[in-house]
Amino acid sequence: MRSPLSLEVPLQSRHLSALVRHRLAFDESVWVRRALIGLALSFVGLFLVLPLVTVFARALGEGPARYFHALTSREALAAIRLTLFTAAIVVPVNLVVGVAAAWLIAKFRFPGRSLLLTLVDLPFSVSPVIAGLAFVLLLGRSGLLGPWLQSIDVQVIFSTPGIVLATLFVTFPFVAREVLPLMQSQGNDQEEAALTLGASGFQTFFRVTLPRVKWALLSGVVLCNARAMGEFGAVSVVSGHIRGVTNTVPLHVEILYNEYDSTGAFAVASLLTLLAVVTLLVKKFVEWRTE
Repeated sequence: MRSPLSLEVPLQSRHLSALVRHRLAFDESVWVRRALIGLALSFVGLFLVLPLVTVFARALGEGPARYFHALTSREALAAIRLTLFTAAIVVPVNLVVGVAAAWLIAKFRFPGRSLLLTLVDLPFSVSPVIAGLAFVLLLGRSGLLGPWLQSIDVQVIFSTPGIVLATLFVTFPFVAREVLPLMQSQGNDQEEAALTLGASGFQTFFRVTLPRVKWALLSGVVLCNARAMGEFGAVSVVSGHIRGVTNTVPLHVEILYNEYDSTGAFAVASLLTLLAVVTLLVKKFVEWRTE
């Protein structure tokens, strides 16, 4: 019969052998890891950091006075006001509708649930330009509802309502898609317990369901706001590019650049760049809080 000591020695030997093999594999892959890290940093620096630095360098290339003059011109202020006005409408609407859609899909089983889930993802699969063109064909003067809108003296296309509708379409999935996976992973146990204790449906939603997804909800709102302010394709089709009236900030940047006013274009573009950086920082903070 073998002693416990004789059994322990082979076990220790095998353990040391596994450690040695792991160490050798780790050492052999150092150059691979360094190459991948260098490749990733080079890509980030070349395609992300360098363009951001270029935007601010070109914006301030003619001095701070020229920079602030480009931001405070009449057309630029009108574009900023329209962009903020559009976001102020789009974000709350998408907040309410997105949370309602995510709640229905995650917590209930009903006919048409799969269709609703598909419709939530539809704006991701449709080009923004195609979405804008669809609104023109539907609500334009020669569109399906155009004659009726003219009869009641309502203009949608080439005016602010068209910009709001197009932005609503392209930004709809962001809130729902941020909240839905978390709601599905949490299950229905706490909601069922609240209902068993006598809470109403609305009390359960506002006191149990909503507080548990607040950070995901904030992340969706931040992404929705960033996309609403930076949307170009759909808004470009329905806006008409009327200076000081239907130009948002991205459209104003395009007009300035096409007129060879590169300093003004980069100055206004720096606002969108700052928005992107702030959005990224807030999103990382929300992800940290969620974890």
